[in-house]
Amino acid sequence: MARSTLPLSALALGLALAGAARAGAPQPVRPVSTAMFSGRWYEIARIAEGKERRCGFATTDFAGRHGGGFSVIQTCHEGSADGPAHRLKASLRILPAAGGAKVKMGVLGGLVTQEYWILDHADDDTWALMATPGGRYLWLLARRPALAPPERAAAVARIAALGYQAGHLVQTR
Repeated sequence: MARSTLPLSALALGLALAGAARAGAPQPVRPVSTAMFSGRWYEIARIAEGKERRCGFATTDFAGRHGGGFSVIQTCHEGSADGPAHRLKASLRILPAAGGAKVKMGVLGGLVTQEYWILDHADDDTWALMATPGGRYLWLLARRPALAPPERAAAVARIAALGYQAGHLVQTR
């Protein structure tokens, strides 16, 4: 069995709890439909540290479950797209009164949980910015393994407009 690392978006379940939160962390800017939590998302870039350093070519697969929750499987590869795969299985629930933009993910049957926010997304949902509430970690996710230069520029501009240091983005694809 592959050893566990914390890939992608829920990836920092433990990490996000460590360290100081950024003052004035941004809030989600608009509602998110439940369709955002279906199918595959590819990690394009991130602002994160720690155990994710070796994680590349990461994906997150969402599937609906009975009762309104979602199952999540996050996969990352070490070194290359064909490198050893590390998987994390989690559950996700959308938090009330947040327009679908705030979620809580849990592992180990919900023993360990972390909140994540969809800060913004493309009008056509081709990319999304997911972050931890404290503003310390951020992920640029896309529906395809790569973003066209204009889409990427729009996403990076949005990251900077939200107060993140876009120069700290680590390209993961």
